[in-house]
Amino acid sequence: MEIEIMMTGIGGQGVQLIAQTLARAATLEDRDVMLLGTYGGTMRGGNTDSTMVIADQPVSSPPMLSKIGVALAMHHEFWGNLEMRLRPGAVVILNDSVFVGDVTDKDVIVHRIPATKLANDLKLPMGAAMVFLGAYAKLSGIVSLESLIAAMTASLPSYRTQHIESNTKALTAGYESVEANLSPAWAEKAA
Repeated sequence: MEIEIMMTGIGGQGVQLIAQTLARAATLEDRDVMLLGTYGGTMRGGNTDSTMVIADQPVSSPPMLSKIGVALAMHHEFWGNLEMRLRPGAVVILNDSVFVGDVTDKDVIVHRIPATKLANDLKLPMGAAMVFLGAYAKLSGIVSLESLIAAMTASLPSYRTQHIESNTKALTAGYESVEANLSPAWAEKAA
């Protein structure tokens, strides 16, 4: 089984970091992963997307996807590119604190997570992406919280290790903010 995930947002929101964190967490849980990050022409404020395929077997799809099974949108600014690629039944996670508008495709499952608000409530204004990722992990069961924390720690460069504690707090808050497996990533194993 392969899960196609695309994340979008505005440069500086942490989309590339959460993509790398999710990819590393999946490999810690013995999944195969392909990841591709793309950036707009500006360092902050431009578009930033990340596409990944996570599988429980060798990956056969390249991370250049024409159809997406899971879309995570930190902001509405560059949403149109993802929305037109949603497959029927896709799971869409929106950062409800800043995402303006609705998803026009009615054949998708939408979860709205107030990630920016939750991060601000924790006094972690830079932690919205980690809150968002923690919530997605719990909603889908795609990876465990423990794997996310280990992967985030490994993903931070040495000059950013001071953020491990706050990122752990943000991941945990997001994880605890939603119910488990509302949109399961992995099919149940036959007993």
